[in-house]
Amino acid sequence: MQTSEIKQLIENQIQNSEATVQIEGSHIHLVVVSAAFEGLNTLKKQQLVYGAVNHLIADGSVHAVHMKTYTPEEWRAANS
Repeated sequence: MQTSEIKQLIENQIQNSEATVQIEGSHIHLVVVSAAFEGLNTLKKQQLVYGAVNHLIADGSVHAVHMKTYTPEEWRAANS
């Protein structure tokens, strides 16, 4: 799996999202920013992301997913 493929999977699954992907062996590190996360708690945000990559975990392509999820407002605040 390439970073661009995982990025596309996430961005196609979650409306108006921007994903940053890093791969280290069978581990993927994600930062996902989306307005779709508005009003959701951390668990619900993560469930949306897992919905896009769960098949990669199931088939063994990915062993672990480390993610940070932000609304656009949270992302601006974290980077100001």
